[in-house]
This record gives sequence, structure tokens and C-alpha cells, in this order.
Amino acid sequence: MTTAKDIMHPGADWIPSHETLDRAAQLMRDLDVGALPIADTQERLTGILTDRDIVVGCVAEGHDPAKVTAAEMAHGTPRWIDSGADVDAVLHEMQEHQIRRLPVIENKRLVGMISEADLAQHLSEAQIAAWAERVYASG
Repeated sequence: MTTAKDIMHPGADWIPSHETLDRAAQLMRDLDVGALPIADTQERLTGILTDRDIVVGCVAEGHDPAKVTAAEMAHGTPRWIDSGADVDAVLHEMQEHQIRRLPVIENKRLVGMISEADLAQHLSEAQIAAWAERVYASG
């Protein structure tokens, strides 16, 4: 059985919820990623911040990214998957919630992220096509 841990990008970094969006953007640049999980002071997942969130939700709204925190951009219930979950569970979670990135948790700690690129590397063309159809379907 292929698990979330088998297909994830290991060693994902997160941003503390109190950190500002300009710092988040710098970290995304340095890590060459488009999203960062947001964690509270006890390293619990509180959301995911994307580069698009920073641009559309902060800059385009006329806010200063040096003054807006990651916590202010975290909306809704964060989605995640256990590292031991099988690929079908990963696909279901991403499809059900129409998300493109999924944090992987092991023993209550972030151990990796699953993105579209990870799926493309590890799944069959049929699996990817079915996933894309559901995730990108208009609601």
C-alpha cells in the first residue's frame, strides 16, 4: 500500500501564525514554495498560506504585508492527512475539499506536504486525470 508519507515532499516548513506576510513571502522565496502551513505557538496546524493569499488577500486589498500576520489570513478548518493514510484517502481529502496542497502529519507534527507535483510523480495518468477533474470542477 502506498501511503501519504511515500508520496509527500518531506521536511516541509511552516510559518508561525504571528509572523508577518512579508516574512512569509521571503520564506516562500527562499524555500522555492508557493504555500506554507501556518502553526500556532504549540506547533498545531491552523491553516495554509499561499502566495496567492498574500497577493490577492493582502496587497490587492491595499494592506501592508509587513503589518498583516499569517493568522489573519488563515480561514476555515485546516485540512491535513496522517502520514500512514493510503493514497486513496489522500486523493479523497484533496478532491472533497478541492485543495491542491495537503499537509502530512505524523505524531501530531508536520512531516511533509503533498502537492500537485507530488501526485504527478507518483500516480497513474488515470488517477491524476480523475483527481484534476474533481479538484478543478466548478462548484
